[in-house]
Amino acid sequence: MKPILLKGGTIYTEKKAITNGYLLMEGEKIVSIGEGDSPEPIAAMTVIELPTEAKILPGMIDLHIHGAGGSDVMDATEDALTTMATLLPKEGTTSFLATTMTQRPVAIEAALTTIERYRKKQNKPGKAEVLGVHLEGPFLSPKRAGAQPTEYITPPQIALFSQWQQLSGNSIKLVTFAPEERDGLLFAHYLQQQQVIASIGHSDATYEEVKRAIKAGVTHATHVYNGMRGLHHREPGVVGAVFLHEEITAEIIADGIHATPEMVKLAYQNKGSERLVLITDAMRAKCMGDGTYILGGQDVIVKGKKATLASDGALAGSILKMNEAAKNMQQFTRCSTEAIIQMTASNQAKELGIYHKKGSLTAGKDADVVVMNEASQVLYTFCRGKLAYRIEEGNDENCSSR
Repeated sequence: MKPILLKGGTIYTEKKAITNGYLLMEGEKIVSIGEGDSPEPIAAMTVIELPTEAKILPGMIDLHIHGAGGSDVMDATEDALTTMATLLPKEGTTSFLATTMTQRPVAIEAALTTIERYRKKQNKPGKAEVLGVHLEGPFLSPKRAGAQPTEYITPPQIALFSQWQQLSGNSIKLVTFAPEERDGLLFAHYLQQQQVIASIGHSDATYEEVKRAIKAGVTHATHVYNGMRGLHHREPGVVGAVFLHEEITAEIIADGIHATPEMVKLAYQNKGSERLVLITDAMRAKCMGDGTYILGGQDVIVKGKKATLASDGALAGSILKMNEAAKNMQQFTRCSTEAIIQMTASNQAKELGIYHKKGSLTAGKDADVVVMNEASQVLYTFCRGKLAYRIEEGNDENCSSR
């Protein structure tokens, strides 16, 4: 790959923002970042002059995404993962956890083995990188199933998870489960020992049960507010425990649908940018328009920006894009660009234990770089040093990969 030099705009590095600076990528890495004059051009270097108002940010990391472009992780095909990996840079996402659904074990196993095969063969620069798996279910509470099919929900099982982790080639990095269910605390402790992120979600736990789960190893909360016991003045529930315990990093779907702007702001005020991660929880309808789609074997009706189960109207994932989530978060909370970087990249990388190579812009790290304008439109995305997306006149509203 040719070295690529970005010039102009504001570069948000790990330590400070540099106005009218430069960023040099070579191979899959960031080589240098500086102020003022850029390095002397070298043979075959590609130089990209950016507008003054451009923001150069670390690539976004989506810890919770089921699908996009008509494809879903549970399709259990490498083509489906390729579609997602090709489309996601359009919204500034340079890496993600492929997220499964509650389904019969054979379907989950097919998805896990496909993800492992894809990671070995096709996880190449120029597409969003599949960092591993977010196992959402089946170890959930039937009382808080949401769009997860209740017929396949089961209490946490260490033996079954261990079998799945082996099938995945140790790709499972995060597990959503209900720790109040039978053997839930043992399961939380096991995940902690295995260095897998234990996330409370689709849970009807009381405040006291969540406190015990945190002591057992829970450190993450799946889409706060959604699929969990809510906040009540005599029973703080899961939401209250998430807000009051700094050990917990919380996902939030900042689309204004899963939580109102005011509730997003409330979460931000309680957790701060250091303990929130923006996610999309997107399903296959992202980039596809209105219609009826399948999620976990169930019909989902998509109209406008909302996706709901045809059976009961429950929210069924989203069609949110990460750059939209970032824009909404700034509008809802008036937070800084630096805070957005924490919530879209740095916190995720730290949780996954990969901050040494992703999550910020600094020399030596992976060249996962996104260039955005003031309206949060993505102008360019580079995945490990290779151009994965560039905006072209007329294509900014679709999901084309170039």
